[in-house]
Amino acid sequence: MATKQPARIRELVDLYQDNLHLFKHFQEAVSNAMRFDPALNAYPHPVIHSIKTRLKDPSHLAEKISRKESSGKKITTSTLFSEITDLAGVRVLHLYQAQAEQIHSFITERIDSRDWHLVEKPIAYSWDPDATEFFKGLGLKVQIKPSHYTSIHYVVRPRKGALVACEIQVRTLFEEIWGEIDHTVNYPVPTESPATKEQLRVLSKLVSTGSRLADSIFKLHPPSE
Repeated sequence: MATKQPARIRELVDLYQDNLHLFKHFQEAVSNAMRFDPALNAYPHPVIHSIKTRLKDPSHLAEKISRKESSGKKITTSTLFSEITDLAGVRVLHLYQAQAEQIHSFITERIDSRDWHLVEKPIAYSWDPDATEFFKGLGLKVQIKPSHYTSIHYVVRPRKGALVACEIQVRTLFEEIWGEIDHTVNYPVPTESPATKEQLRVLSKLVSTGSRLADSIFKLHPPSE
């Protein structure tokens, strides 16, 4: 039986659901901007392989608020949307690492032209030394996660001070495979199985190997126009 949520957390979740249509609208605007950009989607070799979108499940939001408050962070109706910025998400998938540079340039141009407002400095999560150097070359802050998670994260709003935000995740298809498996067994409650943790670490190394092979292949056979 599910644990009954405290009234204050229910109030915060209700506030999110009352504004869900605004998050969905901006999420679709971000997704469509990337989905229909000619340079990112040129036939026959588009930079973007596919785009996925998601809105945070209300039950997952309640659990996230509880986790944050357990660590000492007080969340109120006036701070909910500034403290939790991944309520809407757009995931951009590409085949090999070098393509991330063009996607990064597109996002940066949208921010520079004030079509979007950057909420916080983008972060590239990676444990791989080669990938770390690549991300640093793009001017990205790099952070290592013990889980071996790999992805670039941006958080944007339609304008400064806007209520809604959208998290943009950029990663390769290999990294997406690892992320989907990890999310299935590790979210919202992390696994306590040492064996599973080790298997996920091994899988991350296989994914890294696959990404490097893909990079090597496309260096030898760059996609032609």
